[in-house]
Amino acid sequence: MVGVQRAQVLVASNRGPVSYTLGEDGTLGARRGGGGLVSGLSAIGPDADALWVCAALGEGDREASRRTGSRLAPDDTGGQRVRMLDIDPEVFTAAYNGIANSVLWFVHHMLYQTPLEPVFDAEFRARWAAYEAYNAAFADALAEDAAQRAAVLVQDYHLCLVPGMLRRRRPDLRIAHFSHTPWAPVDYFRLLPDDIARQLLRGMLGADRAGFLTQRWAGAFAECAARVLGAGTSAAAGHVGVVPAGATPAAVTYEGRTTRLGVHGLGADADFLRERSRRPDVDERMAALREQIGGRDRRVIVRVDRTELSKNIVRGLHAYEQLLTDHPEWHGQVVHVAFAYPSRQDLAVYREYTEEVRRVSEAINSAFGTEAWTPVILHVKDDFARSLAAYRLADVALVNPIRDGMNLVAKEVPVVSDEGCALVLSREAGAYEDLGEDAIVVNPYDVTGTAAALHEALSLRNGERAERSKRLAAAATALPPTRWFLDQLDALRAGG
Repeated sequence: MVGVQRAQVLVASNRGPVSYTLGEDGTLGARRGGGGLVSGLSAIGPDADALWVCAALGEGDREASRRTGSRLAPDDTGGQRVRMLDIDPEVFTAAYNGIANSVLWFVHHMLYQTPLEPVFDAEFRARWAAYEAYNAAFADALAEDAAQRAAVLVQDYHLCLVPGMLRRRRPDLRIAHFSHTPWAPVDYFRLLPDDIARQLLRGMLGADRAGFLTQRWAGAFAECAARVLGAGTSAAAGHVGVVPAGATPAAVTYEGRTTRLGVHGLGADADFLRERSRRPDVDERMAALREQIGGRDRRVIVRVDRTELSKNIVRGLHAYEQLLTDHPEWHGQVVHVAFAYPSRQDLAVYREYTEEVRRVSEAINSAFGTEAWTPVILHVKDDFARSLAAYRLADVALVNPIRDGMNLVAKEVPVVSDEGCALVLSREAGAYEDLGEDAIVVNPYDVTGTAAALHEALSLRNGERAERSKRLAAAATALPPTRWFLDQLDALRAGG
C-alpha cells in the first residue's frame, strides 16, 4: 500500500494498548493500558519495526480510528505504531459477545450447564459468520501491513481463525498464535458442532507455532487436533505419532504442515509490582483498609478477581462461611477482603453472578458480623492501587477458579505481601503448574475442602508462611512479561 511502512513484527489482539473516550464536545481522551504485550513490544525497542493491530471496542475507539485512518497518533500510544480496526459494531458485538465470550470462553472453561446449554441453532450460525468476518478483517490488515517474512504474533481465542486465513493470504509470513485461556479437553471441545470444531483447529494450525500457558493446555490442544482432525502429533520433529507416555507433544502435523507447540508460563512483573505497591496512593488505601478490617492482629484473607464465572467467587465465599461455622475460634480474628470487579455486565448471566456475590457476602455479614467485626469486606469497583494495598496486607490469598489459563493474582500476591502470605490455590488454575509445590491446593468444587485449606493457611506459623511466600514469589517471577513475549518472538524467528 502506497505510503504505509510495512512492519517486521506484528501483534494482533482484540484489545489494543490504548483506549479512547469521546467527550460531549467531540474531544477524544486516550488511556494507555498495560500487560505482557505492552511490556514485550516496548522491550524490542523502536528499531524493531513493530505494529500492533487491534479492534475498536467502543464509540471512542471507533471515532479515533476514523479520524486517523485507523493508524493512531504515536502521542496516544507511547510511541508504538498501532492500527485500530473500525469493524462494523454489529459484526464486532456478534463475534465478541456472541461467539468469543459466550461460546469459546465457555467451552475452554467448561462452564456450560449441559442439560440446557449450549444450543447451536440458526442464531448461533449467524453469529459464527460474524466471527469469521471479524477474523477476516484482522487477516486482511495483517496481510496488508506485514513486510516480507515478517513475524506475526496472534493473540487468544478471539482470533483463532486468523492464522489459517493469513497463511492463505501471505504464505511467506512466520505466524504464531498464543492462547491465554485453558484449552478444553477433547470430549468437552466436541460440544461444538463438528464443522466448527474442525474449522477452529484448522485456523490454529495455520500457525508455525501455537503457544500455551501450561503443558496441560498444550496437550489438550494436541489431543483435539489428533482426535477431531486426525492430525499427527510428535515428540520431536520428524517422528510423527511417537509421543512417550505422559509427554506433551512438541508438534502437530496436518495436511503436510507442521505446527510446533510452545509453553510459556507468563509470570509476574516483580520490579513493577514492588515499585508500584510502595507509592503514596497505595499507602493511603492500606490505611483505609486497615480501618475497615479493625484490629491489627486480625488475619486477612484476600481475593482479587473480576466477577467472571470461572473465578468461582461464590464458592469461595461459601468456603469462608464454612470456615466460620466449623471454627468459631476465628470469629472476630479474621476478615475476608474480597475485591470482585464487575466483568462483562452486558451479558445477563454475568450481571446475575455479580449480584449473587453481593448477596452471599451480605448474608455472611448478617449471620456472623458484630458491631466490632465485619467478616467480609466486599469492593466491586475496580481500583488497582487498592488491590495492591490488599496484596500487601494479605496473610492468605484465595485463588480458587473452576478453570483458569494462568491466574496472575496467584503470582502477584506473594511478590507484594509485606509479611508473606499463604496461597490457597485451585488445582485447575494454570498457575498450579508453577506454584503447586508451595501452595495449599484445593479442588475448586469442594467447599468443605477449601474451608479446611483456609484454616490450615491461617494456622501456619509466621516463619513458615514467610518462607513459603519467598519460594512462591521466586517461582511466580521466573518468566516476567518482557521475557515471556521475547521468548515467543525468538522461537518463531528461529523456527522452533
